[in-house]
Formats: sequence, structure tokens, C-alpha cells
Amino acid sequence: MKIEIAMLLIFAGLVVGGFIGAVLRAKSSGAKLANAEREAAQIVENARKEAETIRKEAEIESKDVVFKAKADWEEEVREVRKELLAHEKRLVHKEENLDRKVTQVDTKEQELARREQSLLDRDRNVQKRTEEVEALVAEQRAKLEKISGITTEEAKQQLMAAMESEARHDAAKRIKQIEDEAKETADKKAKKILSLTIQRYAGDYVAEKTINSVALPNDEMKGRIIGREGRNIRAIEAATGIDLIIDDTPEAVIISGFNPVRREVARLALERLITDGRIHPSRIEEVVKKAELEVESAIREAGEQATFDVGVHGIHQEIIKLVGRLRYRTSYGQNVLQHSLEVSFLCGIMAAELGMDIKQAKRAGLLHDIGKAVDHEIEGSHAIIGADLARKYGEPAEIVHAIAAHHEEEKPETVLAVLVQAADALSGARPGARREMLETYVKRLEDLERIGTSFNGVTSCFAIQAGREVRVMVSSEIVSDDQSHVMAKDIARKIEDEMTYPGQIRVNVIRETRATDYAK
Repeated sequence: MKIEIAMLLIFAGLVVGGFIGAVLRAKSSGAKLANAEREAAQIVENARKEAETIRKEAEIESKDVVFKAKADWEEEVREVRKELLAHEKRLVHKEENLDRKVTQVDTKEQELARREQSLLDRDRNVQKRTEEVEALVAEQRAKLEKISGITTEEAKQQLMAAMESEARHDAAKRIKQIEDEAKETADKKAKKILSLTIQRYAGDYVAEKTINSVALPNDEMKGRIIGREGRNIRAIEAATGIDLIIDDTPEAVIISGFNPVRREVARLALERLITDGRIHPSRIEEVVKKAELEVESAIREAGEQATFDVGVHGIHQEIIKLVGRLRYRTSYGQNVLQHSLEVSFLCGIMAAELGMDIKQAKRAGLLHDIGKAVDHEIEGSHAIIGADLARKYGEPAEIVHAIAAHHEEEKPETVLAVLVQAADALSGARPGARREMLETYVKRLEDLERIGTSFNGVTSCFAIQAGREVRVMVSSEIVSDDQSHVMAKDIARKIEDEMTYPGQIRVNVIRETRATDYAK
């Protein structure tokens, strides 16, 4: 590059010298021309020397550049060779590892082949020995059957029977153990809560019944009630929907009807007609309508009073009316409204002991029997009817479930439902709460004793405490202590399946061993 620059400078000097010479020649004459030529020659010589110097410098620089490039290239070649040698070493190392692994795999394959062959040989030996053992077992079985005189199937049945008996024995022991553990913790608390509840509730221990007869001032009033050709009695029966029974009972008229509200309307109307003395069809209709209004008002007031006494609010007006109708409904001689109030108070007391919602418990207890207000008009259990009514009029799901489950039509799934069950049993089972017909009572006791004596090993059975307890005596030679626990549960389940009864029945299975000897 510098050589080319030098050449250009020389060329430029020559051009400039020629141009100067021409100018000098044009302006000067001979001397001046000679001087100009000398100067031009001098300039050209200087330019040539300078160009030669630049060329030599350029040659030196180009040699330095070439030498440096050669040195860099040689260094780069050395680095590449170094990397190639390192790669070659790694490849050689990997190849050696692969050769070693291939050798190991070959060795393992040979070892596995030897083991496989050994296992096959063992399998053949085991199979051969199994066949020999089966043959020996069959031979021994045949000998045992011949010696014992029973077949294999019979022996299996005997073994299964023995195992079943042992399992029953273990199950009975386990049942007793679980019952003892549960009773140890639950029985005391349950008894404490129930005893506190009973002690704290102060209710009337009187069995109430609906009045079914109306007293007359004299027997002549019977004729006036019947009327000419029976028109008055027909008018009363048509207006009230009940039957009047006028017989030889002195100074009394019997009212008969399945609807307790209608019976109450008829009673009020008849008493007012007797007091007034004016008994004829038009007057009868007028008095019956007034009695109906009075009874409806009394029903509403009774329902409102009940909700006020219990302390629950926000109940639908139709449900309040249903609660009031329970005032004229009895169950086993017990007034259902009073029973519902008792159950409500008992539920509240037990809920307080358990730390539950007291108002919700009282609400469920008060409404648990509302189905009885209309169960003579609708088919089905009063618990299911009551639950449907409560659901219809917007009661919470917990209340609906407690009503439906208080007689086991539904399985109790909440503590509230169990509380209502317990309170209902307490109110119905307390002394003097309920009464029942003699025939029904005797029949229930006979059924209890019949169920008890139907089990194997029972020597005698007695229904005691007015049918609240069944005492079963068993033979100690047939029934063991553990089996007696199982028998008690079986008898209780059979009573639940076959009988209907208020409250609960306790089953006691008694087993005793007697040793007898004689002194001579």
C-alpha cells in the first residue's frame, strides 16, 4: 500500500516539475530556464528519494504483518491440535469403558443363564415332590377316613361348626367388652342428664281424657233433643258431623265421633242448647256455627299460648292452629297438647345440659306430634304426616327430620332427633301419663312372654313392671354366659320387629348354675 502511495507521489512530482518547467520556460529566457530545470530535477530527485524511503518502510511493515499473521496462525494450529488430542483421549477412555461394560454384560448374561437353568431344575424337583406329597396326603386321607369312619366333607362340616361356635363365642365376648366400655362412659352421663331433666321439669302426673258425654238436667231433655220424629237429633248430627247416642244411661247423652274438634263443637253446642231450652233445627244450626267459631278461637289461642309458654316464635299460623288442635286430641288417655309441651320442656333441659340450641330443641319438641292433629283425616304415620306439614309451612330441615324420626320412621341422623325421641319416651312412660285398654295391655304382656320363650334354652319368661321389662331365665347347661348376651340382643330385635309399644322395653337374660347334693 505504501509502495503505491510512493509511486503516486513520484508521478505527482514529475507532473509538477514538468508543469513548473513549462511555466518557467514560458516566462524566462535561457538562464531562468536552466535554473528552473535544475530545481525541477532537484524536486524530482527528492521525490524519488522520498518515494524510495516510503517503499522500503512499506516493505518492512508488510513483512512484520506477514510474520505476525504467521505467528497467530501457528498459535491457533497449536490450540486446535491440543483440543484434538484431548478429544482423542476422551474417546479412547470411553471406548475402554464400553469394552469393559460389554464384558460385564456378557458375564451377567452367562450368570443369568446358569441361574435360569438352576431354577428350572428346582422347579422340576418341586413339582416332583409336590406330586409325591399329594399322593402321600391322599393316601393318609384315605387311611384317616377309614380309621375315623367319616368322609372329608363331614370332617369339614364338623370343623366349620367348631369354628363357627368359637367365632360366636369370641363375638359374644367382644360384644360384652364393647358394651361395657360404652356403658362406662355413656351410661353415667346419660343417666345424669335424664335425671336432671326429670327433676327440673315440674309437670302434672295426671292422665287426661276427652269428655265424651254431656250431662242432662233430667231424662225429659232426651226427648227434646231427639225431637219430633227425630228431626232435632238429625239436625245436630248433620251440623256437627258426629253421632249422638241416647240410651238408657240416666241424665247423659254420649257423643261419638273420630274427629276430636267436631266432638268439642258438638259438646259446646249441645250444652248451650240444653241451657237455652230452645231446641229446633234452625236454632241448632245457629248454635253450632257459634260453637265452631268459639272452638276455632280456642284452638288458635291454645296454639299461641303453647308457643308463648315454650318461648318459640316465627311459627306459621297454620302450624299454630295445628298445635292448638292437639288440645282436643288424646293418646292412650294423655292429652297430646300437654304431652307436646312436656316434650318441648324436656328437650330444652337436655339441650341445655349438652350445650345445644335450646330454642331449636324446644321447637322440635313442641311440633313433634302435630301430625296427630290431622292423622284421622290423612293416611299414614303421624310422624311422617307431621314432617310433611312442617316442611310445607317452612320449618327448618333439622326440625322436619326430628319430627319424622321420633318414632323410627326415619333413621335419626342428628343429636336433635335423638333428643326428641328421648323426651317423647320420658313424657309417655312416666307414671300416670298414659292408660290403655285391659285387653290390649294383657295381649302385649302375653306377646312379650311368647317371644321370650321362643328361643332355645329358655326355661321361663316373665313380663314385669307393666310390660316395661322382660325377665328371661335360661338353662346354664344349654346357654353360656357369652351366649346370654347375644340372646338378649336377639330377643330385643324380635320384640322391635313384631310388636308396637310406647317407650322402651328392657330385656334381662338370667343364667345361673346350681349345684345340688344330699347329706345322708
